[in-house]
Amino acid sequence: MGKRVGKEKVDREPGYLYFVGKDGYVWRAPMKRNKKGSKKKVGTEKIDKKSGFMYYLDKGGYVAEAEMKNA
Repeated sequence: MGKRVGKEKVDREPGYLYFVGKDGYVWRAPMKRNKKGSKKKVGTEKIDKKSGFMYYLDKGGYVAEAEMKNA
């Protein structure tokens, strides 16, 4: 689906959602069932985001991009 653009691997923990924020860094946010967690920046690599692309963590823990249709 997408192409890997990040070189840094992020280790995932259960109970958190991972995303690339507006600042270009990887963040984690607690899921609703995780009452103790807090939002935190977990990546040190900055991703240059392009318009019309979606950024996410793939199964390997690396940042990937996919072109959005109708964007």
